[in-house]
Amino acid sequence: MNRDLQNPKLIFFKGFLFLLLLIISALSVWIEMPNGKIAILLCLTIWSSARFYYFMFYVIEKYVDSNYKFTGIISFLKYWLNKTFRLFG
Repeated sequence: MNRDLQNPKLIFFKGFLFLLLLIISALSVWIEMPNGKIAILLCLTIWSSARFYYFMFYVIEKYVDSNYKFTGIISFLKYWLNKTFRLFG
């Protein structure tokens, strides 16, 4: 039951659901506190989380460690902690 999603239509639908969740969440925060500071912080949060995700699954594999294969955020955290303790331990 733990198969990868392979149907292109379902993959795009899943992406759309993530986008919808992003929009609803950001608007919910904005409605609670509609000011410029919150707008800037929301934009920075969205941008930096997208860049960090890209860093986890693409940059590490392509530019740092070609043996690393991204399988999720937990696997990346384990990888990162393991590398950190090797450097400083």
